[in-house]
Amino acid sequence: MATIIPRFKLIMKYDVVSAKQAEYSHFLLGELVPGLQSLELYVTGVYQTVYGDYPVRQAEFVTESLEIMQNALHSERYEELERRLLDYTTNYSRKVVKYRSGFQF
Repeated sequence: MATIIPRFKLIMKYDVVSAKQAEYSHFLLGELVPGLQSLELYVTGVYQTVYGDYPVRQAEFVTESLEIMQNALHSERYEELERRLLDYTTNYSRKVVKYRSGFQF
């Protein structure tokens, strides 16, 4: 991973379709994470929710500037990756927040 000073965080929340768990895992590690990294969005954590009425999975990616974040989210590559992610998930949402160390939701 590149050394950056994180300023903004992309938080993606979703449930994984149980029948597609293996395909999702392959996509996450083989395509989504490297694809977002190529857009200068770097993974900082993927969390599993075990209690409460929340999506089961939360993935977080950071970047150094709002401009990089906006350019990434409006790129064809991001839109393609997001469409592919939707093939494996339900209850998907995303948001961008100012970076704070640790878990954010």
